[in-house]
Amino acid sequence: MSEAYKMKDIPQEERPRERLIKDGPDTLKNHELIAVILGKGSRKEGVLSIARRIMDDYGTKSLSGEKDVKRLTETLNLTEIQACQIIAALELGRRLFGKARKETFLNSPGDVFSYLTNIGKLEKEVMHGLYLDVKNKLLRDEVISVGTVSCSLVHPREVYKPALIYSAVGVILVHNHPSGDPEPSKEDIALTKRLKKVSEYIDIELLDHIIIGNDDYISMKSKGLI
Repeated sequence: MSEAYKMKDIPQEERPRERLIKDGPDTLKNHELIAVILGKGSRKEGVLSIARRIMDDYGTKSLSGEKDVKRLTETLNLTEIQACQIIAALELGRRLFGKARKETFLNSPGDVFSYLTNIGKLEKEVMHGLYLDVKNKLLRDEVISVGTVSCSLVHPREVYKPALIYSAVGVILVHNHPSGDPEPSKEDIALTKRLKKVSEYIDIELLDHIIIGNDDYISMKSKGLI
């Protein structure tokens, strides 16, 4: 059944909410769980289509850390109510289960690639800031931007403000290339050099900038670009 259909056009036994009641949440895919949270779509787009689009454009890990209603609304063309529903559900999950989450240590570019490998499949460029303590323990994973990564769209304030809030001593930038080729562009290099200069003034080290493609990655530090 096409996910462009309205929910009323889908047989009742195939609808996510009914399957959740009958078989439990483990049987639902991520976008189907989002569809249950949203409840309904719009006149132009069914709720399953909206939910699938959210996952395709944003990705599970990016979405799980999102707290900005305005950014989610503008990036994914959602209503404010829809964005609030998603962020509220994610925040409740963090509060109830966040303390039980396993600590993550990022000691190498390979560790970072393993942690964020899923963003290599996204259709839009998404930049993460990974904020670490002195032992390379991940303190915070922040989505900094969604869309084209360039000097004009990524401001140093957006990169380093979370570092100050969470008392991080180092930052690793990570973004994907939807083309699948992780080779740094001129814009990537220019942005990294600009952010590196800022890091020297505020004494928060820019540890690396890693670009992820479909099944590979490039560390700009390893290439001597930082």
